[in-house]
Amino acid sequence: MKFNESKIKGLYVVELQPFIDKRGFFVRSYCDKVLEKVGITKPIKQINHSSTLKVGAIRGMHYQYLPYAEIKMVRCIAGEVFDVAIDLRKDSDTFLQWHGEYLSAGDFKMMVIPEGFAHGFQALKENTEIFYPSTASYTPEFELGILFSDESIGIEWPLQVTDISDKDLKHEAITREFKGINIK
Repeated sequence: MKFNESKIKGLYVVELQPFIDKRGFFVRSYCDKVLEKVGITKPIKQINHSSTLKVGAIRGMHYQYLPYAEIKMVRCIAGEVFDVAIDLRKDSDTFLQWHGEYLSAGDFKMMVIPEGFAHGFQALKENTEIFYPSTASYTPEFELGILFSDESIGIEWPLQVTDISDKDLKHEAITREFKGINIK
C-alpha cells in the first residue's frame, strides 16, 4: 500500500500493490500495521457496499460527528466514481476545501477519508459499486450532510446530475455560522 497525501492534510489516495499472475490478482486493501504508520489506529466497526445504477447519480455529501465520527476507506469495485471529500475540521488550514479523485474497478486505488470530512461520490458508469470499511457504526442521530451543489464549496462534478435522493436534496448549504466540527 502506497499512501499519497492529497493537498488536504490527513486525506490520502492509496495505491494498492496487486500481485498479478495468469490466475488473476491478489491485493491487500486493509492492513492495520500499515494504516498505523499514517496515524489510523481505530478498528473497523462497519463495512459498507453501495450500488449505484445510473450514470451521473450522486450520493452525499454525508458525515457523522462525535462520538460517531468515522474514517472511511473507499474503493470502487465495479464501474467508476468521482469520489469527493470536504474538510469540515474545525481549525483546519484547509477548512471547507474539497478533493475529488477518480476511482475505478481496475485502478487499485482507494481514498482514505479521515474523521471530520463530508463524503460523497458521483457514478460515472452504470452499475457502479463501492466498498468501504468504516471506523464507526452508522448512527442516524449523529449524521448530517451538506448540499452537493453548495456554491460556497464549489465541487466540480464531472457529469450533469441525473439522480439524487430526496434526503440528499434536503441537505443545506454551509452558512457563515458553521464553524466546523470537532474530531477530538
